[in-house]
Amino acid sequence: MAGRIRSSDIEEVKSRTNIADIVGDFVSLKSAGVGSLKGLCPFHDERSPSFHVRPQLGFYHCFGCGESGDVISFLQKMDHVTFADAVERLAARVGFQLTYEDGDGAAPDHGNRARLLAANAAAETWFREQLATPGADPGRRFLGERGFDHVAADRFGVGFAPKSWDALTKVLRGKGFSVEEITASGLVSQGDRGIYDRFRGRLIWPIRDVTGQTVGFGARKLLEDDKGPKYLNTPETAVYHKAQVLYGLDLAKRDVSRSGRVVVVEGYTDVMACHLAGVTTAVATCGTSFGVDHIKTLRRVMGDDSGKGEVIFTFDPDAAGQKAAMRAFAEEQRFSAQTYVAVAPDGLDPCDLRLNRGDDAVRRLIDAKEPMFEFVIRQTLAAYDLETVEGRVGALTESAPIIADIRDPSLRPGYTRVLARHLGVDLAEVQAAISRTGKGGNRASPSKNQAEAPAERPASLRDLPADPATRLERDALMAILQHPELAGHDLVQRAVLTGFVNPTLAVVRDAIAATLDSFGTAAWFARVSETVPTPMTGLVQQLAVAPIPERSERDLTSYVREITVALIDRDLLRQSHDMLGRLQRIDPKERESYRALQGELMALEMERRRLRER
Repeated sequence: MAGRIRSSDIEEVKSRTNIADIVGDFVSLKSAGVGSLKGLCPFHDERSPSFHVRPQLGFYHCFGCGESGDVISFLQKMDHVTFADAVERLAARVGFQLTYEDGDGAAPDHGNRARLLAANAAAETWFREQLATPGADPGRRFLGERGFDHVAADRFGVGFAPKSWDALTKVLRGKGFSVEEITASGLVSQGDRGIYDRFRGRLIWPIRDVTGQTVGFGARKLLEDDKGPKYLNTPETAVYHKAQVLYGLDLAKRDVSRSGRVVVVEGYTDVMACHLAGVTTAVATCGTSFGVDHIKTLRRVMGDDSGKGEVIFTFDPDAAGQKAAMRAFAEEQRFSAQTYVAVAPDGLDPCDLRLNRGDDAVRRLIDAKEPMFEFVIRQTLAAYDLETVEGRVGALTESAPIIADIRDPSLRPGYTRVLARHLGVDLAEVQAAISRTGKGGNRASPSKNQAEAPAERPASLRDLPADPATRLERDALMAILQHPELAGHDLVQRAVLTGFVNPTLAVVRDAIAATLDSFGTAAWFARVSETVPTPMTGLVQQLAVAPIPERSERDLTSYVREITVALIDRDLLRQSHDMLGRLQRIDPKERESYRALQGELMALEMERRRLRER
């Protein structure tokens, strides 16, 4: 039986892993200065980015909610896996063979999640192989009728589940998966006769998370004797949560992050049609309505903090599509990006539109989007008889809060005039109704304080006083921790001997002094974090990721040395001031003592001069 992963192996995996690559699978990161990145926090909802990553140190910290840690803890929290699972996933990613202590050295099957993902991966491979078999003709015909050839099927991993009681179960059992693991993966169902394949006689789409791992499947009915629903998805499992997964996001995330635009469609074939038509930012929900967790996921991938992005929803023009649009509008203000609606002519969804009118028609559909507010106002007015006084009053009462909720105040007057024109009432009457409603009067959305309330922390940069002395000490420690190679061992060795005004920062200074034997090595920062008292670990991590003001490499080198020198110079100046006071108090008759103090004072001035010449 294998035991613990060797500590040196864990450190080796961390050193070979760029934390920005791992975090980047979940969060769109932007430059926050030399060696620093930032994005929207994946652990809490926020409007502006407060989540910082420092790849050189391998640490992250959120100044909004206080979450911090290294690449291993990030994977643990994001994917809800054990420490060992996270290390093994990272090791596999960089191609490193782990060694286990107190065991035979073989990699154990740590945790349930890894086994479920492995079962899904094996099932996907088998489903894709089955699409080429004679029995999969209904599936190939379905794809062909919708304009998808074998190249398209392969691009999206489409497969086929034969009409068999337990063909997949037997394959997975043959690969070493237990009945419990296969059941937990959602690939089988339980009946009076035992377990049987959940997907039978259906076309299969793999549903992947943002990192590209297959977490579940969506299956489309093909056969007339299939009494099940038109679409059947994997049930909720330890790795598949339909309210958090968006089909196609693994393929779209790069272009979504680059363009700041995402197109939300309604089905698997719509995603395929959009991507093949050149709309490569299309995603879809998986058997559930578009909700809050989907928004959080998209905002992180988009880097949705500037208000310049675009979220475009495509809906069928029927009653169900209109209902879906209104549900999406209910959560619209959770985006900083502008929201739009694109409705295809003649009730065609993107898949049918591409089939009947070509790729260009799909692109034109997206380009012809209209603001979400216009669409919603029109849908709201359509529910009332505007030929009657009662109808106009009811329409105004329901529409006024919609206009009051428009985030951009420069747009409200224009929409106010549009509403007055549609209703055929005086502009002043509409303006009065909107004023009475007040912004946000009828639509619930989380307040900024609710969404971004920071968790209480025992020690935080926010808790430090803003006096100049503390700011200098804070900035110098940030420079040393983040760029030890620029500060240099000799300068830091002198800096940690200086007196500190702030007692909290003095503890960090002492931890740096105590670990100078490993200064500048890959393990040095971790040692500093371990040396400070536990309640202060978070503060050290904040100092290591907080942005410093210089942007270019050239400016950064000068800044790091200058701020460290300034800390030392302040201490030398204090010592000089103390010695001048002693000189004034000393009896002139004590010539030896007087000359000794003068010598020390001159030595201090010479040291200050040498520092300034560095």
